[in-house]
Amino acid sequence: MGKKVCIVGSGNWGSAISKIIGQNCASDDAFHDKVHMYVYEEMIEGQKLTEIINTQHENVKYLPGHKLPANVVAVPDLVQAAADADMFIFVVPHQFIRRLCSTLKGKIKPDAIGISLIKGMDHTEAGLQLISDVIREILQMDVSVLMGANIASEVANGDFCETTIGSRNLQNGQLFKRLLQAPSFRICVVEDANTVEICGALKNIVACGAGFVSALGYGDNTRAAVIRLGLMEMVKFAKAFFPNSPPQMATFLESCGVADLVTTCYGGRNKRVSEAYAKSDKTIEELEAEMLNGQKLQGPQTAEEVYKVLQTLKIQDSEYPLFVSVYNIFYNKHDVKSFIECLQNHPEHM
Repeated sequence: MGKKVCIVGSGNWGSAISKIIGQNCASDDAFHDKVHMYVYEEMIEGQKLTEIINTQHENVKYLPGHKLPANVVAVPDLVQAAADADMFIFVVPHQFIRRLCSTLKGKIKPDAIGISLIKGMDHTEAGLQLISDVIREILQMDVSVLMGANIASEVANGDFCETTIGSRNLQNGQLFKRLLQAPSFRICVVEDANTVEICGALKNIVACGAGFVSALGYGDNTRAAVIRLGLMEMVKFAKAFFPNSPPQMATFLESCGVADLVTTCYGGRNKRVSEAYAKSDKTIEELEAEMLNGQKLQGPQTAEEVYKVLQTLKIQDSEYPLFVSVYNIFYNKHDVKSFIECLQNHPEHM
């Protein structure tokens, strides 16, 4: 009997990755052929979303037009979905992870392992936490992370892309690679898990800046500057956040680093919604509802969480000018044009 797999989340990215997981579980004896996918129940034109997925094998709300494998079974109850699972794939908006993990606490196998595909961070009174640490702390399981230049619709289409798994336990990382890799979805496993994950969170802040410069009418030269300066701040923040386990610079050259940053600054939801925000008087919440079909935006909230950490550590705003400028535009109503001033005055090297 192979290992049982549970996908916690069924949005755009969760549904896209379920296509690969379902196919691999059906063809590899290392895994149980039935995959449970936890689906937050919604009514779609009078019918339950789980019923639609289980009969039509399509997530008509979050990934329309793509057939999901028949062995991927939508389950509306989280505890039921997780029953007897050996491997968990966490792929929900980061603001929901504590509640979901609390629901699972004490109700999963003691030797279960997990992987987080969640791009974001969590800020509490104790400070900033990586999402994998939140899962690890509540569920007492080993948690790997997967981050990369992976726009969900392109992954669902089978377009070739790369991604990065960061794992503290290489054996578990390799097992997740076996579960998740496909000819069109190439995976590299590295041991620098913290850097892999923090890249996935911080790049969304930079993407918001890319949206701002697009809204102001600037072109690719300016966007390239945003990417370079943003990457500098990502590296600096990673070094400051993990003083006892410094990031490996090579990790920033993996898919989770510069590749994901470039992709997000050109085609990601944070770039698109930030551009719309800069051009309108609408709130982020209104634009989320209009543009993202139920998905959540991570960049603004991550910028707020990072800013809180800078304040707690009494770090000067001038040390992270791009991150702080994005925060100020969203939360202190600074003029979007101030972002260009931030770029003009940004240190050439950090």
